[in-house]
Amino acid sequence: MKRAHILHALIALAVLVAGWLIYRTLAQYSWDDIRSSVAAIPKGNFALALAFAACSYICLTVFDYLALRYVGKPLTYPRAALASFTSLAIGHNVGVAALSSGAVRYRFYSRWGLDAEEIGKLIVFCGVTVGLGLITLAGLCLILLPGTAGKVAGLGTAASAALGVACLAIGAVYLVLSVFLRGELKVRSWRFTLPPLRLAVLQILVGTVNFAFVAACLHQLLNGEVGYMETTAAYVVGNLTALVSHVPGGLGVLEATIGFLLGGSASIGALIAFRVVYFFIPLPLGVVSLLASEALLGPNADAGLHKGAS
Repeated sequence: MKRAHILHALIALAVLVAGWLIYRTLAQYSWDDIRSSVAAIPKGNFALALAFAACSYICLTVFDYLALRYVGKPLTYPRAALASFTSLAIGHNVGVAALSSGAVRYRFYSRWGLDAEEIGKLIVFCGVTVGLGLITLAGLCLILLPGTAGKVAGLGTAASAALGVACLAIGAVYLVLSVFLRGELKVRSWRFTLPPLRLAVLQILVGTVNFAFVAACLHQLLNGEVGYMETTAAYVVGNLTALVSHVPGGLGVLEATIGFLLGGSASIGALIAFRVVYFFIPLPLGVVSLLASEALLGPNADAGLHKGAS
């Protein structure tokens, strides 16, 4: 009985938090701003933006699916997808995604038989996959579009190309280490056990494709005012620059990207539309899936059944 009361309290708290998140997400814009910004996007572009955002979230679910194999606790794809989408749809809006989405992941995976250490390793693996994807796509953009990408990073053409080669070299070194290095990779207090080569290759591939889809979503909402490659270069290199300069959470990257691409003609329209498509629409879906899982799966449902999953 006490457990049921706790569960009901958690569900009520989740509903309150969801309402607060929706309010916080929309509070910086008026309803007229949101409506006019979305209405200004051609229906075809908006539909494609939704499709590309969905493809990005599918890539993110694959992160978890691979991570479960990395920690030696494979689950079926639907379970990995449920935990991943729910955690990230909420975590992207809460901020400090590693902690907020990590808490939701812990709720799902502990129910399915993973312990705290395994869940921690899973979260680190997903974080490394994000980093590898960002670095790889940024490296390609720095080499292929040194003018655009270099300006975002504050570099000349030659320095841009050199940085691009260095970014791609990081991925190559990661693959080589995954073949020859066994045990933990230690960088100061940070430790990471390298995955086997097959998983390492998939990490780089799916991580890169994820950011390509995010850039494609943004490109559609810019309504063809700039090319896809220019949009991709500005977005991923902007994120890489924020990462290197320790900007908390990549603060202002999207605003800076749109401002760079559109110059003096930049408006808040594309910014609002992107936040609606990539952040706001998934949020209520993630909250609903969290509440539904609590109601249908229960606190310990299916614990330990991962052993037979594949």
